[in-house]
Amino acid sequence: MPSIKKIQITFDCADPERVARFWCEVLGYEVPPPPEGFATWGDFDRSLPAERQGAAFACADPSGVGPRLFFQRVPEGKVVKNRVHIDVRVGTGLVGEERLAALEAECARLVALGAVRVQLLRADGFDESCIVMRDIEGNEFCLD
Repeated sequence: MPSIKKIQITFDCADPERVARFWCEVLGYEVPPPPEGFATWGDFDRSLPAERQGAAFACADPSGVGPRLFFQRVPEGKVVKNRVHIDVRVGTGLVGEERLAALEAECARLVALGAVRVQLLRADGFDESCIVMRDIEGNEFCLD
């Protein structure tokens, strides 16, 4: 039985580059270099047929540990709650008020990037509280 070494998470979205650059800021990811023969991703994009220009973008964890994120343009907008979402782990190792302060600080940083705070979910008696948020195209994610 083969073992899985890497995964990629794919987002359907309206503006792949914009959403990818948002997630780069959230996670400290980077846009990989453009394909050989192209000075920039813009140069590469302009070489594609018109219907494929701006249709996809990707970013990756510079350490190589986290999954690659791939963003693809789709014609339909987001309609319902995501069935799968990303949890951004910012409060690991912290407990109580210290953990909540770390979550709130990261929430403020992400709101400045264009994210929207939805609600704080508190799990009384546990340090499992999280802040539900939406990215710049409305996809839910959690800070925990």
